[in-house]
Amino acid sequence: MKKVAFYTLGCKVNQYETEAMLELFEKGGYEGVESEEYADVYVINTCTVTHMSDRKSRQYIRRVKKKNPNAIIAVVGCYSQVSPEEILDIEDVNLVMGTNDRKTIVEKVNEINSESKLSTVDDIMKVKEFESIEIKQTNGKTRAFIKIQDGCDRFCSYCIIPYARGRIRSRKLSEILEEINMLAQNGYKEVVLTGIHVASYGKDLRDEKIGLLDVIKEVDKVEGIERIRLSSVEPILFTDEFVNEICRIEKLAPHYHLSLQSGSTDTLKRMNRRYTADEYRNIVNVLRDRIDDVAITTDVIVGFPGESDEEFEETLEFLKEIELMHMHVFKYSPRKGTPAATMKDQIDPQVKQKRSDIILELSIENFKKFVNNQIDKEHRVLFEEKDRDGYYEGLTDNYIRIKVKSEKDIRGKLLKIKIKEICDDYCIGYLV
Repeated sequence: MKKVAFYTLGCKVNQYETEAMLELFEKGGYEGVESEEYADVYVINTCTVTHMSDRKSRQYIRRVKKKNPNAIIAVVGCYSQVSPEEILDIEDVNLVMGTNDRKTIVEKVNEINSESKLSTVDDIMKVKEFESIEIKQTNGKTRAFIKIQDGCDRFCSYCIIPYARGRIRSRKLSEILEEINMLAQNGYKEVVLTGIHVASYGKDLRDEKIGLLDVIKEVDKVEGIERIRLSSVEPILFTDEFVNEICRIEKLAPHYHLSLQSGSTDTLKRMNRRYTADEYRNIVNVLRDRIDDVAITTDVIVGFPGESDEEFEETLEFLKEIELMHMHVFKYSPRKGTPAATMKDQIDPQVKQKRSDIILELSIENFKKFVNNQIDKEHRVLFEEKDRDGYYEGLTDNYIRIKVKSEKDIRGKLLKIKIKEICDDYCIGYLV
């Protein structure tokens, strides 16, 4: 039996698509192995958000060819979509596919050999239909990512993703529910609704008049699913009507990843973000007022072109004020083809690093403050795995990573715990 290995970079959408493509290979008679093992086919599912992700893709291509000089190397995903010629020029690459038509990957791999050169990348902006490559098998996990949407129409000035993913394309609700029902039957208890721009779900389905809220309500009815999460969403999704409705959905986890990027409204304007710092603050306050123990996490970009010391301080003070539970921090990386790449006043890398370190330190402080307020409360944890030290770990409803000791195997169980010790980004708990 031939073997296939995947190496995946980037977001939850990429991780979902890797699982779906692996299933296609397994149906085609291949055995899936780990990315560092010997394989007949290596598939690199790429990201292109930063130069670093491009570089990692190229490094992995060179590394795996040493494991098996006769292997077929297939490169797919966002980096492939925006730079297909660049990737095809890499000596060891045999097949280049973009962010569409992945259903044919096994067929294409079977048509070529280790001496072949083939690109199937097309104009993603002309693609109007959502490509369904769903996951039907269970792999022993308890939490499943469900891709419900692709594409983005926001065109933030720093972001290459709209050019890599194309126009908004929403998945049919019936297909979403079919996949989730199947996963529930296979023992999954939690689903994460994910996409490139989840908040825009349904905008292209004009005849159906459906939106993200409708999807959440229908998933809430699926028997066996006990917890629903949303992946990263824009803060402007949270209108009064939306908040009123989600407060009634018990399965929806009280955790929202509201993408911020900057606490300076001037910086947000240059980024082409569609809200102000004040609007973001108001949404955070509304969620905290309406939802008990809600956790709010975010993304922050430091060193965006023109970000002066004053603008950075504005962002820092804003983040100190609103005390979000956790912050992913990205140092701005110019992407060719985006407006920000040609903006004046590009920031020195050392300044970016210093600003990143400051906000990461604040993130650790904020996490500890948030968890301190949770210590005397009971929390539900869906235990997912056992670590090397013998701790079972999982997430609370409000996204605190918990580790506990147990004589019984509690993987796949949704159990109540209390927190006894706070670490940098997780907590030690005990069962109650």
